[in-house]
Amino acid sequence: MKQTVFTGAATAIITPMCAEGVDYEALGRLIDFQLEKGIQGIVAAGTTGEGSTLTDAEFEALITFCVRRVAGRVPLIAGSGSNNTAHAIERTRTACAAGADAVLLVTPYYNKTTQRGLVAHFSAIAEESTVPCILYNVPGRTGLNMLPETLAELSGHPRIAAVKEACGNISQVARTLALCGDALDVYSGCDDQIVPTLSLGGRGIISVIANILPAETQEICGRFFAGDVAGAAALQLKLLPLMNQLMIETNPIPAKAACAAAGWCEERLRLPLVPMGEANREKLFALMREAGLRLA
Repeated sequence: MKQTVFTGAATAIITPMCAEGVDYEALGRLIDFQLEKGIQGIVAAGTTGEGSTLTDAEFEALITFCVRRVAGRVPLIAGSGSNNTAHAIERTRTACAAGADAVLLVTPYYNKTTQRGLVAHFSAIAEESTVPCILYNVPGRTGLNMLPETLAELSGHPRIAAVKEACGNISQVARTLALCGDALDVYSGCDDQIVPTLSLGGRGIISVIANILPAETQEICGRFFAGDVAGAAALQLKLLPLMNQLMIETNPIPAKAACAAAGWCEERLRLPLVPMGEANREKLFALMREAGLRLA
């Protein structure tokens, strides 16, 4: 059985931006807040962290900063994936050298590939990694669905430890767990499917809502693992409208709006992302207030 990277909730953290680039002061405060509230992992430079818009120099600086700020208190996972295998290998090497505890590797987008190509792509990256690799299946963004049979084949690699599953199809998640068993940990990549994924044997969630509600997100997992399945489900259902609103526009547009409203950072995104529409913004803020958040 492979070593589990984390159990519970990890935050797919935003990358606060300012006119000069990454706002490290805001990022440091946000990381500290996450750790104070009991989050079990930090994922930096992923989809929510706008990793695809970071230059290679920014990526290296960001991962180095996050590793130092987290300081070993929880695993720091670097989003080093790309649709260019050579670039993904380069970023993975950078993340490993910077001290990341694991890497998150998205399926190739736009140029896509076949299922055989996925095996070749991820195997090539894993061969160059010195830390566990978490694969990331998010067909709604990439146009490519990694099948359970492909994950089962990839699970034989000693450094491919887990998958972040955001296909949205709980039947597919179940088949992956049935085929892979202890050879591959499964994390939900959808906040609205935490409890269903855990109920099938999943290890936790890589979460967007945890940017603003880390304690509550971890509590869903904690209640489940403590045997309070009904309590975990009740909390997930209570937060479901806010979870859904955080996906009403392309992630991380709503997450950036939410973090800015909560006083963590500027609402600054890199093109092609633009700030949230006004109607969606007002509904988001209303749901945040209902969840007990104070807005700046």
